[in-house]
Amino acid sequence: MPIRPAITLLATLLCTAALAEVHEVKMLNRGASGAMVYEPDYLAIAPGDRVRFIASHPSHNAASLPGLLPEGAEPFKGRINEEIEVTFDTPGLYGIQCIPHLAMGMVMLIQVGDRQASEVQLPASLPARAKARFEQILEQANSAY
Repeated sequence: MPIRPAITLLATLLCTAALAEVHEVKMLNRGASGAMVYEPDYLAIAPGDRVRFIASHPSHNAASLPGLLPEGAEPFKGRINEEIEVTFDTPGLYGIQCIPHLAMGMVMLIQVGDRQASEVQLPASLPARAKARFEQILEQANSAY
C-alpha cells in the first residue's frame, strides 16, 4: 500500500475518535427525580461516544443490565465507589444498573444510534421498582419524539 493512502486512512480513524463525545452521568443517593438515581437517567448518543459514570455519592456502581444489551455488545461492570468510563460502539439500547440498588430502582437507559426507546423489551426478571423506573424513563424518552 502506498504511503499516502495509509496516512489518509490513519488520519481518518484518528479524527473519528477525536469527534466522539464524553457524556457524564452522576450516581446519586438523591437527585431531581428521587432517591438512588443516575443523572441523567436517559442518554441518546452516537456510536463511539463514551459515558463517564461519576461516583458522586458512596455505595454506587454502573453495570450493564443482562437482558437489556444489544446483540454483540460487551457487558461491563464498574466497582463500587469508582468512576468508570465506557465506550458504546454497538448501536442499540443499553440498560444500566447500580447492582446494590437495582431493587430500589436505580437504573438508566442509553440509546446508541437511531434505535428508538419505544423498541425496548424490559426483562421479565426486573424488580418492581426498577421496572417502574424504566417505564418512567421510557415515557419521557418517547415523549421527546
